[in-house]
Amino acid sequence: MIRFITADQTLPLRSLVLRNGLPEAECIFAHDMLPSTFHLGYFDEKNELLCILTCMRENHGKIPKDAYRLRGMATHPDHRRQGYAAELLHAAIEHLKSQLGIEYLWFNARTIAFPFYEALGFGFISDEFDIPGIGPHREMYKYL
Repeated sequence: MIRFITADQTLPLRSLVLRNGLPEAECIFAHDMLPSTFHLGYFDEKNELLCILTCMRENHGKIPKDAYRLRGMATHPDHRRQGYAAELLHAAIEHLKSQLGIEYLWFNARTIAFPFYEALGFGFISDEFDIPGIGPHREMYKYL
């Protein structure tokens, strides 16, 4: 089941999957609490949170219209390759299009995730760059 969650609910998976076990307090994004930011979670039948994402209003210089940025997408390591992340991302896109009227979604993707996002129709808008302590990334986007 997919539902809106709080920023605090994202922190355990952000820490585990995206920040190599950093304390949860160090996994908070500056935009987490803004009214325009939303967080989604994918829950299993036992109400365990398996996958998360955050979307925040943030324009990109290469995109000519208002856009949202995807941040902090993570799936628990024991539940990967089950389709949860794709379902969650589709739900976020539907919300952005139908409820918020947003036309573009962009983000910094880790190299390991390129095939996942490409399969969902996202394209590249940057060369590869390094985020210190996290690793190589490229910017990706999609017209919704």
